[in-house]
Amino acid sequence: MAEKAKQAEVVAETQEAVTETKAAPVVSEAQANPEKFLKEFNWHNYQEGIDEVEDSQLKEFEKLVSENFVDTLDDEVVTGEVVHLTDRDAIIDINAKSEGVISLNEFRYNPDLKVGDKVEVLIDVREDATGQLVLSHRKARVIKAWDRVNNAHDTGEIVNGFVKCRTKGGMIVDVFGIEAFLPGSQIDVKPIRDYDQYVNKTMEFKVVKINHEFKNIVVSHKALIEADIEEQKKEIISQLEKGQVLEGIVKNITSYGVFIDLGGVDGLVHITDLSWSRINHPNEIVELDQKLNVVILDFDENKSRIQLGLKQLSKHPWDALGESVAVGDKVKGKVVVIADYGAFIEVAEGVEGLVHVSEMSWSTHLRSANDFVNVGDEIDAQILTLDREDRKMSLGIKQLTQDPWTDITTKYPLGSKHKGIVRNFTNFGVFVELEEGIDGLIYISDLSWTKKIKHPSEFCAVGDTLEVIVLELDVEGRKLSLGHKQTTDNPWDKYETEFALGTIHTAEIADVVDKGATIEFNEDIVAFIPTRHLEKEDGKKLKKGDTAEFKIIEFNKEFKRVVASHTAIFREEEIANVKAAQAKQATQAAESKPTLGDANEALQALKDKLDGKK
Repeated sequence: MAEKAKQAEVVAETQEAVTETKAAPVVSEAQANPEKFLKEFNWHNYQEGIDEVEDSQLKEFEKLVSENFVDTLDDEVVTGEVVHLTDRDAIIDINAKSEGVISLNEFRYNPDLKVGDKVEVLIDVREDATGQLVLSHRKARVIKAWDRVNNAHDTGEIVNGFVKCRTKGGMIVDVFGIEAFLPGSQIDVKPIRDYDQYVNKTMEFKVVKINHEFKNIVVSHKALIEADIEEQKKEIISQLEKGQVLEGIVKNITSYGVFIDLGGVDGLVHITDLSWSRINHPNEIVELDQKLNVVILDFDENKSRIQLGLKQLSKHPWDALGESVAVGDKVKGKVVVIADYGAFIEVAEGVEGLVHVSEMSWSTHLRSANDFVNVGDEIDAQILTLDREDRKMSLGIKQLTQDPWTDITTKYPLGSKHKGIVRNFTNFGVFVELEEGIDGLIYISDLSWTKKIKHPSEFCAVGDTLEVIVLELDVEGRKLSLGHKQTTDNPWDKYETEFALGTIHTAEIADVVDKGATIEFNEDIVAFIPTRHLEKEDGKKLKKGDTAEFKIIEFNKEFKRVVASHTAIFREEEIANVKAAQAKQATQAAESKPTLGDANEALQALKDKLDGKK
């Protein structure tokens, strides 16, 4: 009964309020203080129908609810106010029955968060186990962020992002609460060597790519820089002229040259245009981020490829070469390049001379330049030729030592015996080096007294040491004729007696050759037997390995030719027997014939008969 009475009172008061409102335009309590009205309103009586409310009041009530209360069952993102901060959480008021709690970890991107700040939140849990409203700022940012990111991509809007950490190929950036990828090539217009310097920094970016399927976002800081310098770049390009000197910064160093940043425009200094001297790598001359003055050498029609030069800013070393330098002067330099034909010597910065391999030694036996010098060696040389117009210089090393042919007749008189090293072969002989710069030739016929040599390689090898005797000397022609066989006695002198014509020797058939066979009497004598002289007494012919007697039928010391015959041995006996028989027959015939005396007696008798003496 008490509740009914109380309800009647409320209805009565409501009716009175309505009546008063009609009577005069007085502002109701609900309108004056909606928060107090909503807080003190008896919801139970209203639900039970105890307190009746007019339609106008209901509409006003609904309006107040919609304006002041948040539907915690809705997933829409709402705006809340930070009312309190703890060490771990932020208390957010969203005009709900209670405040919500959000961990401060969700505000890491905003370390300056303070009480009174407006933040976007999403109702995560309407009521947890403790009855607490749980909100999420991170989820709200994600929902809103995608709309903002898409809008920024479509409009080209510049956004702020927090660089969280490094990753492979670039950086991870927080943009509106979404992780975006910043490629290393999109950080700056120049190559970045230290990525860590950007971590935990807030930077401006431009959204350049969105993959909705995989929820990937790519941002670029370089695009903003390029946009800033594009106008500057156009201005610089329009003013470029050949021969113009500009200041630039070394942007990149490669093995073939250096890229210079001219203020938004890149140019290349080729390695050959860095220094007048030879260099192996550009880093010998320049280093990264170094400021340099360069000259424009050339560019294409669009001026997109600019060729720069550094060495052209200084005078050519040949032009700076003193007039006192002349042919015959002694200079000191460093070996910079070695080729097959010689070595290049840098006698001054950017000034090189060639030492041909023939000018490295007095030796006529040509060798590689590597046999005399190495790259980096400091050597002395003499200027042989000097052409300032063509900027060429030839040098010589051997000229700093005495020509060994100067006193050749004293060192190597005719008939003197020496030792030399075999340096080279020809078809006709062997070149022997007696000392550095003194070479002599041994003709193939002067290698051995006895051996028949077709090529010198049969007798000796390169590098062998041979004893020689000076046979001929031509000082003007710088020619020296040597002999090796002359260092020993001619064995053919004694063989001339031992193997005289008609002498008979026993030997074995060593080999069967074309048109005959050969036999070896000793290490020096090899005799030839013609095919017809291989016939034995029984008519058969000697074969390889057969041992028999042989008669010397020819001995030529000059040409080292010995011819022997087996057939001649028994053939001469037959001839001797035939001659003996013929002589006996002749004797017998002579004895049977009248003698001269008998003939004279017969003639005398005939004469006497004719004369009538008898």
